[in-house]
Amino acid sequence: MAEREVPARDVDDVDAVTRAVLTASRLLVAVSARSLAEVEERVTLPQFRMLMVLSTRGATKLVALAELLRVAPSTAMRMVDRLITAGLADRQTNPDNRRDTLLRLTDEGRRTVEDVTGRRRAEISAIVERLAPRQRTALIKALTALNEAGGEPPADDAELHPLGWADVSAQRGAGGS
Repeated sequence: MAEREVPARDVDDVDAVTRAVLTASRLLVAVSARSLAEVEERVTLPQFRMLMVLSTRGATKLVALAELLRVAPSTAMRMVDRLITAGLADRQTNPDNRRDTLLRLTDEGRRTVEDVTGRRRAEISAIVERLAPRQRTALIKALTALNEAGGEPPADDAELHPLGWADVSAQRGAGGS
């Protein structure tokens, strides 16, 4: 695949970089949508985000789930009810405090998360394979810098921030705005 030469003036042009990032984000949203296509009749994107949280955090209280998703507890409850109806999540009594209810993935919910993320990873991998090794190295550096500038933790820390954003209050406490 031939490399497209980037004019030197574009490197320092915030608008040119912003356009390139927006184009890349459009590509990644399309990849995400395609990865959900096989389950879209059962799971919406917001519901899949909830499944991802339950997948990475394990059994979770509704209030904590709502906070992580940045939705009202009533919205989270409706989403949970739909996931339970679909057989992807269930409720269990908290063994440490019988007054609390925990939400967790069922085996089918876990398989759904694995299937969708597997399809997403495979498609991204196929795209990356079409890049020259030098472009891959440049992409790693560029995306790492973008993630750091945006306060996004590395993918290895995904279990801490499974939704693709860091805790805003932690960023503010660390000097972010």
